[in-house]
Amino acid sequence: MHRGAFFALALPLVSLHAQRLSAVEAGAGGALTVGRHTLAAVEVGGGYRPGGQTRIALAVDAGREDGAAAARAQLTAQFLVTPAARRGTGVYGGIGVAMAGRRRTPGRGYLALLLGLEAAPGRRGGWYAELGLAGGARVAAGWRSRWFQP
Repeated sequence: MHRGAFFALALPLVSLHAQRLSAVEAGAGGALTVGRHTLAAVEVGGGYRPGGQTRIALAVDAGREDGAAAARAQLTAQFLVTPAARRGTGVYGGIGVAMAGRRRTPGRGYLALLLGLEAAPGRRGGWYAELGLAGGARVAAGWRSRWFQP
């Protein structure tokens, strides 16, 4: 077989393998949830990308809601459209659960839906921005760092 033809046939396989990057992620930013109550918070989060187009992510927000200390945690399974992109903006969506509470009130649980954008998901770090629904409308933005594993 001609070498050029061999490389042309092998290229899609190399590309598929490149898309299966697994990664551990950590991020920080700010979040605002507006619903029956408004929570303005600092957010820290982490995620694991086992390879392919999936990510499991946990975000924890701590701030103030109606003048009282409050917190919120959200665990989502996410689908990344272009996980290995080293340029441009990546789009992702997710579904999961969220728990919110504030001092002297019982906690509240919600189904969480989100849509997000992130800078070059195949690079070591970049900004992210999310819009979601879970006990109200939620917007979050910040910086995410990634450590890729072969």
